[in-house]
Amino acid sequence: MTEMLLLDPVQVLKGPGHAVEIGGAALLRDGRLEALGEAARAAAHAANITVQDAGQQLLAPCLVDAHSFLPAPFQGQGETLNSLMRSAGAGGFGQIALLPDGETRRERPEHLHGFELKDCDVDVHLWAGFSQGGEGEQLTPHADLIEAGAVGLSDGGAIPSMALIDRALTLGECGSAPLLISPLDLNLRGEGLLREGPEALRAGWPGDPLSSETVPLSQLAQLQQEHPERRLMVMGVSTATSVDLLQRQPKRPGSTVSWWHLIQSSSDSAATAASWFVSPSLGDDADRQGLIEGLRNGVIDAVAVHALPLDDEECLLPPDQRQRGVAGHQHVLPALWQALVVTRGWSAEELWDILSFKPATLLGRTPEQLALGSNRWLLFDPEQTWAPSRDDPSASKAANQPWLHRAVKGKVVACGLRTPKSHCG
Repeated sequence: MTEMLLLDPVQVLKGPGHAVEIGGAALLRDGRLEALGEAARAAAHAANITVQDAGQQLLAPCLVDAHSFLPAPFQGQGETLNSLMRSAGAGGFGQIALLPDGETRRERPEHLHGFELKDCDVDVHLWAGFSQGGEGEQLTPHADLIEAGAVGLSDGGAIPSMALIDRALTLGECGSAPLLISPLDLNLRGEGLLREGPEALRAGWPGDPLSSETVPLSQLAQLQQEHPERRLMVMGVSTATSVDLLQRQPKRPGSTVSWWHLIQSSSDSAATAASWFVSPSLGDDADRQGLIEGLRNGVIDAVAVHALPLDDEECLLPPDQRQRGVAGHQHVLPALWQALVVTRGWSAEELWDILSFKPATLLGRTPEQLALGSNRWLLFDPEQTWAPSRDDPSASKAANQPWLHRAVKGKVVACGLRTPKSHCG
């Protein structure tokens, strides 16, 4: 049976370079965008279709996640590829790029197969390993990996030696594909759980010095100057000082920031919320404000979810013994809408630029946009309140999701993308 729905009025964002249309109309047929504007109204009138008032809702292109972890994509009780695609699609994400860390590091062309899911429209892009074993000493076959379909090269949360990065940039086997490098010196970070400052001291958690990010970032920025023809990307900038450092570069490397660093800081109940320990470490409110300003003025290119799903058993470990990260793609758009659009006056166009259009560009993909006949759309209601629950069939299986069973304002109420059925997770 054919399902048809007319949203009238509804706010419409068609794609990059377009302004949001207030009081628009959209006709949906079996999950696909059939028509917009007056054409939608005329077709709906001819078919005698009931109109749904969606004046406060926004019909827009799907979101894009430039990098996230998925340690066990094909087995286990925690997050799998099926469950991630299901929850990400429910959160409006149409593309996700997975970092190479996991049960099998993707260091050979044959490791890039098996990620295509039946009846799933969420596009999975794969970062391949930059160095053998992630040890930062020997390069993987970059050219072969890119030819096999890798979106770029990365060692995930570890940083290779600068000499090896310089060698890779000089050889240029990656061609125009990006090298995604985390500016994190683990030796300088030590046992630090929060960025050094009064908040970490008051909470009694070990501090992470600013130098653990600024020292490697300075070196990466210098390498970009020496190899301007290469695409170097800095993964997860986390301090205001780093934003200033990038702003001073005549040739800036590409850069991302985790969504979590835009809505939380070390001053937010750091003494009790172990789930806030992420990598890179959270800074203070000045860092958060610096990151937001860096995004708005283009110093930082895009927001990444940078999810690291943990299972229940790992979440029982003490904070200094567990992996650092949060998960939950369904939380991202509501949280950033509140933090940037509602609180700071950003436009929807600006938000989609950093959460959809620019991440796609960083991945070398065409930006998402609304197209007639396509099911690549989401419908977001900024006023709807909901309570995230792991019992929801579309929810992530990760145990380290924020705000479980707490009221969250803003929700993706519909998305045209097909995702795996819940029993397949």
